[in-house]
Amino acid sequence: MELRIKKTILYLLLSVLALTCVLPFVLMMVNSTRSGLEIMTSFSFIPGKSVKENWETVFGYFNLIRGFGNSIMVAVPATILTAYFSAITAYALAIYHFRGGKVLFFVIVVFMMIPGQLSLLGFYNLIAKLKLIDSYIPLIIPAIASPGIVFFLRQYLISVLSKSLLEAARIDGAGELHIFHRIVFPIMLPGVATMSIGAFIGNWNSYLVPLILLNSPEKFTLPVMIASLNSSTDITSNQGAIYLAVAISVIPILVVFAFCSKYIISSISAGAVKE
Repeated sequence: MELRIKKTILYLLLSVLALTCVLPFVLMMVNSTRSGLEIMTSFSFIPGKSVKENWETVFGYFNLIRGFGNSIMVAVPATILTAYFSAITAYALAIYHFRGGKVLFFVIVVFMMIPGQLSLLGFYNLIAKLKLIDSYIPLIIPAIASPGIVFFLRQYLISVLSKSLLEAARIDGAGELHIFHRIVFPIMLPGVATMSIGAFIGNWNSYLVPLILLNSPEKFTLPVMIASLNSSTDITSNQGAIYLAVAISVIPILVVFAFCSKYIISSISAGAVKE
């Protein structure tokens, strides 16, 4: 009886927590259907009838479809590079013992604690000298270096990888890259998928760096385009359009999260026995 009461209380608390997390998202979806005047004057979870007007307002300021394409061109390659190179770096730091390895790992930990904004001025000067301003290259290539993800995957690999698998593969004549791609990487997939969700969200929502490096409006990513609504002179009437644009921009994040969440669950049970 006492155990049942504890479970009931726990489920109630979890339900309240889930509801608290979902309510802002529901409110965003509802406000995307309401006019700016309705949003400013009343608080309601009842959908409005201003979807068409909000849609026209959004496309009056920028091409939402182009913004989607631009963000995908940046977020997808950056996420793939982050996942792969962070995984292979974490593997090297976790398995191989070489001179300076501990120092290198210490440097990675230190760089985790340095805010990226501190290096923004120097980064901009470097990109300007390389003549890569108004290009997607400086938004994608630096994703290779991700200290936080390397740190996480190294710790994850140490906890799940049995070195006997590596020794058996080497006895069979497998090369190091073959071992990584066929044995180690499948085992790391749950951790890689988890980090990929965060990496994709970070790259998709990135605002400051694209704002500084991109000059051509047709190359703006979606967050930079949406910011033009916030900076408009008629911000009151644009509130509904802002919510609509943000609601649409969240869709790829939800798709990636749903896909990777399912992949994580399947990989936890299957990863350690893959070839």
